[in-house]
Amino acid sequence: MNKNSLLRIRDLSKDELMGILEDAQGFEVLHKDWQLPESKLVANLFFEPSTRTHYSFASAELQLGCKVEDFAASGSSVEKGETLYDTVKTFESIGYEAVVIRHKKDEYFTELDNINIPILNAGDGAGNHPTQCLLDLLTIYQEFGRFEGIKLAIIGDISHSRVAASNKEAMELLGGECVFSGPKEWQREGWPYMPVDEAVRWADAVMMLRIQKERHDSAMSMSDSEYLAHYGLTKERAAAMKEHAIIMHPAPVNRNVEIDTDLVEAPNSRIFKQMSNGVLVRKAVIKRAFGIKGF
Repeated sequence: MNKNSLLRIRDLSKDELMGILEDAQGFEVLHKDWQLPESKLVANLFFEPSTRTHYSFASAELQLGCKVEDFAASGSSVEKGETLYDTVKTFESIGYEAVVIRHKKDEYFTELDNINIPILNAGDGAGNHPTQCLLDLLTIYQEFGRFEGIKLAIIGDISHSRVAASNKEAMELLGGECVFSGPKEWQREGWPYMPVDEAVRWADAVMMLRIQKERHDSAMSMSDSEYLAHYGLTKERAAAMKEHAIIMHPAPVNRNVEIDTDLVEAPNSRIFKQMSNGVLVRKAVIKRAFGIKGF
């Protein structure tokens, strides 16, 4: 597999991770002015629905001067039984120079060892979401200027969240602290757990997660309003946050389920800033994918 692929946060060293964040900050200064030395042909292969990840990758690619193809499994040879490997190998064989993949299978990329072009993981099942993690990290770094000693509380559907897993790995690597909260049946064994009200008061950054109903075997046992009251970020809980603490969410946001709608664009919310940072981070990982150093 290509050494410039980005598959999991734990595959990166601390220096590599910080290098991506530094490049992302460089793109914030450069805005849309910097492009790749030569145009590259990139395919976005999304086997699951996506808005922010898909189109921020596309925005990043186009701003960098790439030629972009968006693949749809519907209407393709996938419907005839073609394997993921053969689909990706086809794109490599017909001249594509990198692929961005989101797939429902955990660590789908273990099937792609013989692919030689860079693979950028846009999310695998409930496993990993490295670029979402990187944009979360960039948002935290912009706010606090460091990771050492920063406390991140991730609250909600932990067991089905690839965002939670990637952020846990990153914060541990960078010297921050990470705790989790939400319904006990959605916790992961061995991860540090804290009751919701305590976690909200403890954290410097409070990240709420969407309930991933599409990954659940059965319907949720409580109503949306009951979930908000028991486990969501209500205005009352938000009032107990530290004065400097920020609200985060990987989105899509289910308003008045995991978070009160009035908090989505509150002064201490960074939810839409995370989305803006997604383009910067994805520019940085595309630049890395093609082995380009400096600006």
